[in-house]
Amino acid sequence: MSECFQKATFFPAVETALADPNGLLAMGGDLSAERLLDAYRHGIFPWFNPGEPILWWSPDPRMVLVPGEIRVTRSLAKRIRNGGFETRVDTAFAEVMRACAAPRAGASGTWISPAMVAAYTRLFDAGYAHSVETWRDGKLVGGLYGVAIGRMFYGESMFSREPDASKVALVRLAQQLRRWEFGLIDCQMETPHLASLGARTLPRAAFTARLAELVNLPHRPGPWNFDASD
Repeated sequence: MSECFQKATFFPAVETALADPNGLLAMGGDLSAERLLDAYRHGIFPWFNPGEPILWWSPDPRMVLVPGEIRVTRSLAKRIRNGGFETRVDTAFAEVMRACAAPRAGASGTWISPAMVAAYTRLFDAGYAHSVETWRDGKLVGGLYGVAIGRMFYGESMFSREPDASKVALVRLAQQLRRWEFGLIDCQMETPHLASLGARTLPRAAFTARLAELVNLPHRPGPWNFDASD
């Protein structure tokens, strides 16, 4: 077991998480940077609705994307080349979070509350959280945000104001993380959309074993600059 996983933690063992609802591990606590980083190092993330206690999750299986395995269709590759998009990183973190929190068709609300925005902005200021942004004609049209520890990236949410704008950001992120030798992008829960981009599931035990290696590799603090291209 890695040194990181031998240290005291705020959380119970992930193996004790409930099967129904899948992955519910703990309730309560706070969104301090220390607690959030401890959670991510152990494969745990917060997910709760406004007005609820903070809920902490570690689902089994876990959806992940290996950076070198991202699937780029011909149509998406054409959009990346010819869509007039510009990709930036870490230039509009809070704006990306607020865009991810905006109401969406068919959704009744958002779990990205002002408290979550404040908490992850603190992680951004500390060099752990990042935004990958898709711009066109000087306007933010899509993007994603997440947390990086060691050589592990934890994707949190993405948004699009134009077709494929979030996919453009994800492809750009995967290209760069492959160059930097990151091992995994955590996608948390299984969805057909993520599967179409090359993500797959891992049993929680395999995920946490790989995680234990990656989080203890040298950390690359933000703000980031991307230098990879396809």
